[in-house]
Amino acid sequence: FSKLLCEHSRQRLHVVAKFPVLSQLLPVVVTVLLTLAAAYYIYIPLPDAIQEPWKLMLLDAGFRATMKVVRNLRWLGLGHFIEAIRSSTENMENLGEVLVGSESGWGVKPGVRVSDTTFDGVPVRVYEPPAGGEGHLRRAVMFFHGGGWALGSAKKGSYDAITQLMSDELDAVVVSVEYRMYPEVLFPQPYLDCLSAAKHFLSQEVLVRYSVDPERVAVSGDSAGGNLAAAIAQQISTDDSMSRKFSVQALIYPVLQALDFNTPSYEQNQGVPILYRTLMIQFWLQYLGADPSLLPQLLANNHSSLHQSAITPELRARVDWTVLLPPKYKKNHKPVVVETGLEGLVKEVPGLLDVRAAPLLAGPEILAKCPRAYILTCEYDVLRDDGFMYARRLQDAGVTVTSDHYDDGFHGCLSFSFWPTHFDVGKRALRGYFSWLQKNL
Repeated sequence: FSKLLCEHSRQRLHVVAKFPVLSQLLPVVVTVLLTLAAAYYIYIPLPDAIQEPWKLMLLDAGFRATMKVVRNLRWLGLGHFIEAIRSSTENMENLGEVLVGSESGWGVKPGVRVSDTTFDGVPVRVYEPPAGGEGHLRRAVMFFHGGGWALGSAKKGSYDAITQLMSDELDAVVVSVEYRMYPEVLFPQPYLDCLSAAKHFLSQEVLVRYSVDPERVAVSGDSAGGNLAAAIAQQISTDDSMSRKFSVQALIYPVLQALDFNTPSYEQNQGVPILYRTLMIQFWLQYLGADPSLLPQLLANNHSSLHQSAITPELRARVDWTVLLPPKYKKNHKPVVVETGLEGLVKEVPGLLDVRAAPLLAGPEILAKCPRAYILTCEYDVLRDDGFMYARRLQDAGVTVTSDHYDDGFHGCLSFSFWPTHFDVGKRALRGYFSWLQKNL
């Protein structure tokens, strides 16, 4: 066999030597094949309304490749997969900062003073604009970053850029909270970290220290951070021991409920990056400390079957998209209501019904006390309907709500507002968000 193999190789080399054009074509053929393979991996069908589709495909391909590597690392027992994703994400952000030419973060504003401290033991990063005249009080924003309660950082990448820019443009003190995340902690610890930091910031002593107008303090966040912002706004609004409260809440594509993963937006956008439906369910299971193998059950809404006695008709009405959604978004979708599902799951995972984890489940008496709201939603986002339903329920409770919807938006687009991963819709969303805060805070 070895002799035959050597003879075959000798004959091939003889042919290539005899026909030199083949040796010239070989690199071209290999390059074309590799290009086709890469294009096949990168390409996924996207809605026509999404602009710059190839840029989104490339970002998604990078994320999918990272996930595959992470799964292999987990299979080999080389560390926790979330830690591997964090490391990979940080490396990408560091590369972005090098490309931009900044050593301390994207979009650095020289006049903004940045300091790291703790509020009641919780790490926070504080952004202060240039000092004004004596007695000059500023507005303030407390911000919670997204990332599925597992990823992201107040101190790195796009979040650092957004909050610095916010401080500069709004002449505001911005506090970005570095709450603990999965797998280090589970619910309710991230919520409790944010609540402790919020109460500390709203104290008279701290507001005076940072020259903040107590009547102009916002709470805000995106995605999982929007979840935390909504939950904190509810708690602070109903806490009679708090003399100072948030004046507005600004929620960016917030995640607000875990009872129905078959809303029209979950079905329509289940395969749209960067937040797939299965990934959002995985984030929920991690956050609530539930068994990851339950994902198919939640995907089918078996966890919220009619036999779950803990889910009362009143609770179901609070996530009933057939009533709460604007007609144009219902289309031909039908509610997925399961008669008999996985019994006892709600008792096993009580966080599913805890308003601190699922703010959409709060009663009207709670919502009525909440501050006026800004809710940004994107058409191609599984969380679109969570935002729509919360806006409707707040309005029904008498709260003034500004709904800002982007027909060409996708989940996470606000974070893609800076070069080299900027999208036009991300820049427009960031402008709209800042503009609302400028006028209403």
